[in-house]
Amino acid sequence: MKAIINGLVWTGIANQPAVPGTVLVEGACIKEVGLDVVLPEGVEKINAKGGWVTPGLIDVHTHLGVHTQGLGNDGHDFNETTAACTPEVRAIDGVNPLDPGFNDARKSGVTTVQILPGSANVIGGETCILKTAGRTVADMTVKAPSAMKAALGENPKRVHGGKGRAPVTRMGVAAVFRQALMNAQDYAERKRAGKLEKRDLGMEQLVPVIEGKRPMRVHAHRADDIMTVLRIADEFSLRLTIEHATEGHLIAEELANSGVRFTIGPTFSSRSKQELANKSWETIQVFAEKNVPFSITTDHPVIPIEHLLTTATFALKYGISEQRMLEAITVRAAEHLDIDDRLGTIEAGKDADLVIWSGSPLQAGTVVRETFINGESVYTN
Repeated sequence: MKAIINGLVWTGIANQPAVPGTVLVEGACIKEVGLDVVLPEGVEKINAKGGWVTPGLIDVHTHLGVHTQGLGNDGHDFNETTAACTPEVRAIDGVNPLDPGFNDARKSGVTTVQILPGSANVIGGETCILKTAGRTVADMTVKAPSAMKAALGENPKRVHGGKGRAPVTRMGVAAVFRQALMNAQDYAERKRAGKLEKRDLGMEQLVPVIEGKRPMRVHAHRADDIMTVLRIADEFSLRLTIEHATEGHLIAEELANSGVRFTIGPTFSSRSKQELANKSWETIQVFAEKNVPFSITTDHPVIPIEHLLTTATFALKYGISEQRMLEAITVRAAEHLDIDDRLGTIEAGKDADLVIWSGSPLQAGTVVRETFINGESVYTN
């Protein structure tokens, strides 16, 4: 049993500031948190020395492990570009646990990531959620699969249209998307009726999506693409998150009423293509003002994973509160991924994924002192 003492504890629970307290950890879970925690005899005491204690940070949208740094093309295992629609592939099968990005994550307080296929395909395959420590993928897994990845806009047009096959236009992208969902509906009906001639892995993995049992995470930057996603989701009654939402500030009123959660970013990236022309810190600012639910992402390795906190810190310059930006990389991120029953806040019964900081995490000069995953120290400064 461990106790983190002498720190300011920011739990991530709504409207609770950082206050003096103790976090008691038993095994892989948080046992108790508060000012008056009675420490059992023989407990290991970890002195936070007046620093902050927060939940481990969560990046909801990465290609960590499937786009391994330092390996060039040999490390590119995130886009199966043999077809425009590949629901049969699984990101977890491409993850390299030895990607140095996992170590970078631990050093910067990031304890959980969602790993997605890339955005070359209209439907790119299943996503997974992993902790950032472990010798094997099995050791690291929080949820697999966690969703199905899809993408609208320039990427599938460029990759597949450039090879002389559909989709060539945004109309074509939407058509491929709809047809795949309709195929899954037909497959599910044949299966229920006992008329299935043979199993199809892609359809097997899409059926939970069209049945509302698994969310679709859709890459969409431009406002028109975002609205297309919402239209298709309404047609097929999809559970949905929208990833990137670069022009979301242009249609914030519509998004606020959509009931959908959004990932913003990577805002630090360059305007490398047309659909990023309106990339702006205004997206975070307007979403915060309009109460549009959002988290933020590095899209690692587009922006290295260690800059998740940098992004949150920089957003403070635009008038967003420290509380709101910390929430965007902890509790709101956990809600986005449907893992808030285990992660995102410091509460009894949740996973003991914790970070001790030298001061307020979003202040210049603050560093990670120690990172814990499942109650075990995985990085010490």
